[in-house]
Amino acid sequence: MDVHESDSSSPHNSSTGNNPSGDLLAHQSKQTDEELISGFASQENGAAFESLVHRYEAELFSYLRRYLGSAEMAEDVFQATFLQVYLKKETFEEGRRFRPWLYTIATHQAIDAQRRNRRHRMVSLDHRVGGDDDLGALVEMLAGRGQTADEQMEDEEAKQWVRSAVEELPETLKSTLLLVYHQSMKYREAADVLGIPVGTVKSRLHAALLKLNESWDSHSRS
Repeated sequence: MDVHESDSSSPHNSSTGNNPSGDLLAHQSKQTDEELISGFASQENGAAFESLVHRYEAELFSYLRRYLGSAEMAEDVFQATFLQVYLKKETFEEGRRFRPWLYTIATHQAIDAQRRNRRHRMVSLDHRVGGDDDLGALVEMLAGRGQTADEQMEDEEAKQWVRSAVEELPETLKSTLLLVYHQSMKYREAADVLGIPVGTVKSRLHAALLKLNESWDSHSRS
């Protein structure tokens, strides 16, 4: 089954009228991620699995596309991620949050995909980061609000510089930056995904921004 393909059984497409399946979908839409994965693991509830797939379809695919720089690779890794969720459902620990667990699986699958296709390491960061709004925010943060228009680089040139600068960051710093800034994860969530302490997330983020600031200052003076 293609877990990334929408169909009439999707919670987004089904009516919840006066029928048992509709009532079930309405109930599942109110359940937490943790309740859904627990129900799927203990009862082989396929509808709960489908609800999780559709709940994270857009968000997770967007993250993978940014991380990998390829929609085609992101699609393959999305499929592989939920296959692993299916296979590892019994290993989900009670009391743990589902989202960081899912992102841990997805990130590991993405790293494996990169290793199998190393040419994608050189792909443009146009796809790894978000759109112009994301780049614009990072440019603004680096440039500082106190600068005049004459002191700032042209907008498109600045965005291109940010893409290149983030691309040149070490993989550990880059992955942390993507999770915290572009996926809006809390430090604890990013720490769970990367398998590192919260303090390390903070130090990596600080190091990444420091490197970007230093590069920005150097480039602006050139």
